[in-house]
This record gives sequence, C-alpha cells and structure tokens, in this order.
Amino acid sequence: MTLVSILAAAAAAYAFGAIWYMALAKPWMAAAGLSQDSIRGPDGKQSPMPFVISAIAVFLVAGMMRHIFDMSDISGLTGGALSGLGVGVFLVFPWIMTNYAYGMRPRNLTLIDGGYAIIGNTLIGLVLGVFTA
Repeated sequence: MTLVSILAAAAAAYAFGAIWYMALAKPWMAAAGLSQDSIRGPDGKQSPMPFVISAIAVFLVAGMMRHIFDMSDISGLTGGALSGLGVGVFLVFPWIMTNYAYGMRPRNLTLIDGGYAIIGNTLIGLVLGVFTA
C-alpha cells in the first residue's frame, strides 16, 4: 500500500503541475525569459526530459514525505494536507526564493514556481493522509 500511496500522491501533484503551468504558460515563459522557439530543438520538437525529470522528482518528494509522515505519525486528510502545506511554505518555497533572488530572477517566476511547490506539496500531503486515515 505504501508504493500505491506514493504513486497516487505523485500523480496528483504532477497532474496539478500540468494544469498550473498550462494555465500560467505565457506569464511563466515571459518571466523565465523563454519563447516557444527557444524550448524546441532543431527538429522543432520539445524534449521530453523536463517532463521525465519532474515526474521522478515529484515521486521522490512524495516518497520522502511518506517516510516523514510515517516517522511523525501524521495521518488523515487534515494532518496530511497541513503537513504538506508546511513542507511547501516553510521548506521548498524558501529555497526557491533564495535561488531566484541570487539568480536575479523575476518575482513573477518566484511566485509561479513557488505557488506550484506550495500547492503541489499540499496535494501530496493530502493524498498521503487519505491513505493513512
């Protein structure tokens, strides 16, 4: 059941990321300094590697959160969601802010990527909490 909960949590956050970045594609690309042409290779196609890497990354995050939840006896919908929110707000988002501040990245990019980190981690926690209720 552990692997199933990790896969479900990762899938939820990954799917949310697809929706988030499709909805915010234009402002994200502008803030990141990218264009449609710049993300395509010589063959005119976009590499699948960013999608593969993000799927692996969200799986690793969900797996570690599951481990932390087990060790901390966090369970249930509310406990999982609040803990995931805490991970997003107090662990992931500050790292993003720090990296983007030193990289002189635009505030909008920080808010878009940080928003995904916060909501994505909350969703992971929520799904993991449902499996441990």
